[in-house]
Amino acid sequence: MTTVKNGSIAGNGTQATSPSIKMPTPGAGAAGVNIIGLVKADYKGLESTLCNGCGHDSISSQIITACYELGVKPERIVKFSGIGCSSKSPAYFMSRSFGFNALHGRMPSVAQGALMANHTLQGLGVSGDGDTGSIGLGQFMHLIRRNLRMVYIIENNGVYGLTKGQFSATADIGQELKYAGRNEFPPIDLCRAAIVADCGFVARSFAGDPKQVVTLLKAALSYRGTAVLDIISPCVTFNNRDDSTKSYSWGKAHDERINDFGFVMSQEEIQIDYAEGETKEVELFDGSKIVLKKLDGSHDPTDKQAALRLLTEAHDKQLFITGLLYINTERPNLAETYRLVKPIASYQQDKLRPSRESLQKIMSAMY
Repeated sequence: MTTVKNGSIAGNGTQATSPSIKMPTPGAGAAGVNIIGLVKADYKGLESTLCNGCGHDSISSQIITACYELGVKPERIVKFSGIGCSSKSPAYFMSRSFGFNALHGRMPSVAQGALMANHTLQGLGVSGDGDTGSIGLGQFMHLIRRNLRMVYIIENNGVYGLTKGQFSATADIGQELKYAGRNEFPPIDLCRAAIVADCGFVARSFAGDPKQVVTLLKAALSYRGTAVLDIISPCVTFNNRDDSTKSYSWGKAHDERINDFGFVMSQEEIQIDYAEGETKEVELFDGSKIVLKKLDGSHDPTDKQAALRLLTEAHDKQLFITGLLYINTERPNLAETYRLVKPIASYQQDKLRPSRESLQKIMSAMY
């Protein structure tokens, strides 16, 4: 079992502190007010425009809960995203925070620039399986390699929902979609890729398990390097085949179009509660099933090879292994590697750029 204790991560006899992130103790405020005097509404954003029942909205809700309960100051959070349904999510939480919406797959570069300019801010990136696993895969791997201090959430549904349901890099081999045909390629496991790239915090969860998502978010926010959370977040609109491991299939009778209008049926979000070590079969809207398994105390998240073996077994058996998969607190983050003390953004311009005279001297020497 892995839990969060006042900004630390503890489990299986190990404890990892996070000296660069000072998290206040939750629950110390008055009723309805957290430790820094804010109510939960202070962490909300705009009204969502995503499909009713979309797992992404559940994740936004759990981000709000985690930050509120931790007493995170919204102005110390900087949000990042790329392109896709997932990248709309930062608009739906923490409206008092700074935010950057980058190009498709380029969110890691923008995050690195912003957090190098001010490494005292807490980065929170929201991406998708397409934004991360396809066009942004190279940037994702280099972000991990550099160990930028930020939480990187992958809202993983196996399709490009914003562009009408093509397969993403995490789609199941052999999966069939009405408009995309059959997927002939094996999926990329982004958690395995992150561990191989030496990511120091890797976890997986399911959007329908809010209790676990909140706990993992708190742990990730307490980590001083790159924390990757791969959250299976079903697409209620496009990934709706029985053989998909990432589906909330719905209303097949309404898929027949008679004109160019689109309609998405409202669905109640599937919620589950099950014990550690238990395997849970969840029935979706159309009768198809998804198999979840929650980690128990037998897994040592500090054992890299054990984490890789676990994910390989999960891949072969088509299981979602959820929980904290791997943690390593020994790697220095990017700011520590470069020995940054005072934020670059706090310097005056005359300290950040050479003077006109010095540039002219350089140019003159080239003649």
